[in-house]
This record gives sequence, C-alpha cells and structure tokens, in this order.
Amino acid sequence: MTSPRSRADFFVEPERDDRFSGPATGDERRMLAAFLADHRVTLQLKCVGLAQELALRSVEPSTLSLLGLVRHLADVERRWFRQVLAGEDAPPRFSSPDDPDGDFDGALSADPAAVEAAWEAWRAEVAFAERFVAEAPDLEVEAVDAWRGKVSLRWVLIHMVEEYARHNGHADLLRERIDGAIGI
Repeated sequence: MTSPRSRADFFVEPERDDRFSGPATGDERRMLAAFLADHRVTLQLKCVGLAQELALRSVEPSTLSLLGLVRHLADVERRWFRQVLAGEDAPPRFSSPDDPDGDFDGALSADPAAVEAAWEAWRAEVAFAERFVAEAPDLEVEAVDAWRGKVSLRWVLIHMVEEYARHNGHADLLRERIDGAIGI
C-alpha cells in the first residue's frame, strides 16, 4: 500500500527537486535572484518532455499555450531588463504594436524550429537579465518606464517573480490538461 500524496508532490519527486532552496536570510539581491531563478526553472519543468503539445491551447477562445508562455516570458524579460533598466533599443521578439498578442497568437505550431527559437530567445533574455542583476551596483538602480514611471531594479525583480508565479500557475493547468502531470 502506498501513502497518500499531495498534488504538489506529483510533478517532481521532492528528493530530486532543489527549487526554492535558496537563501531565506541575508542578502536581498541573492534572495530575489534565487526566487526568480527557481520560477524560471519551474517554467522549464512544466515543458519537459513535450513536443507538439507545447502549442496546445487551453480552451476556446484563449490563445494560452505553454509555447506562448515561453515566448511571452522571453518578451517580458527583454522588456524589463534590456529596454527599461539597460535602456537598450530592443523591440519585443514575438509581439509588436501591430500584433500586441503575437507572443501567444503566433504560437500556433510546435514545429521544432519554432520551439527552439522560443527557448533560445528566452535563454538569451534570462542570461542578459542575470548578468544585469549581478553587475548592478545595488537594487536601487532606477529607470523610467512608460507604464509604471520610475522603477528600481528591486521592483523589477519582485514584479518578475510575480509574473512567473502567475504564469507558472497557468502552466500547471496547461500541463495537467496535456498529460495529467500535476504539482509545483
């Protein structure tokens, strides 16, 4: 007879899951960066082992899919770290003023080249963000955003943790619908 298990235990065996084991005290930058890194890994875990299923939509009329989430989060990383904080002229990779939902609307096919392009873009933006955070003199680095006004690196990191947490909840439901895999 097996012991009852929590839904949170099903996706990754607890003994193999080292997410959310970062520092709980001490340096604020390390804690925020660790939480964000753990949420980024969670997104990757939700997509592991899937191919064509990455483009499956949640329910009509939604365009939400795991591939769309990867594309969306690549654009979000790019916006906050490259455009806003670093001040680079870096237009979104998957959306545009003419197609503001292109990150999701354009995720129609899980063609291997399209999937790799999405992951490559996401990895590049994550790498840029990680370098930016590591090299910033402190969390008080500020920039002006057209939507929020003046923002600090601290605010952007907190916002990114929230952004990933929300979308990882979507990824949970999408993955469960695809193959029944559940959990954190």
